[in-house]
Amino acid sequence: MSGYGPVPATRVEDVESHETRRRPRRPGPARRRRSGRAETLFYAYDPADPLTLSLTRGITLEMERGFLGGISIRRLFSTAGRGSAALERGGPGGVIDALPEGAGERTVYRIVPEGDGRALANALCPGSQETWFVSSRIRGPRALTLHAVGRWADGRFRHCAPLRYEFRGEWAGTDAPPADSDASSAPRPQ
Repeated sequence: MSGYGPVPATRVEDVESHETRRRPRRPGPARRRRSGRAETLFYAYDPADPLTLSLTRGITLEMERGFLGGISIRRLFSTAGRGSAALERGGPGGVIDALPEGAGERTVYRIVPEGDGRALANALCPGSQETWFVSSRIRGPRALTLHAVGRWADGRFRHCAPLRYEFRGEWAGTDAPPADSDASSAPRPQ
């Protein structure tokens, strides 16, 4: 019986039951840390028709690809001149209802009226109180259609213009268009 000493007194607080004991958990799908991050993309587009050319000329879209691969637009830059506008995703249902019959675009972005956003909104929908873009789902380097829709003082939504663009290229790495300088002097996408 050597090696066995007296049993120390135990308190209730020191005893862990199987219900209170913490076990290490295996990382399941909800607990796994995400190693990836959102990715920022810059796609340049050229106008595909005379109306688009007269209203916006070329544009570059700053977009974010989310964890699941969905792409959303954050900002629009003028590729041919100086100017940019922030875009916020979402808008009232009346925006979609104002689209022409047969339009398949369903993603709504509000043109933020700060900075050059107000001038862009006025160019697309003169006289409107607020202006939105409605786009198709962006899936890599493909043609793009944006519809400009405005809301007037009487509360009505009106379709202003369909803007059609051909994909020109993607900005490489840090060659993204400058936010506050003349974009016409910026390097062109490859």
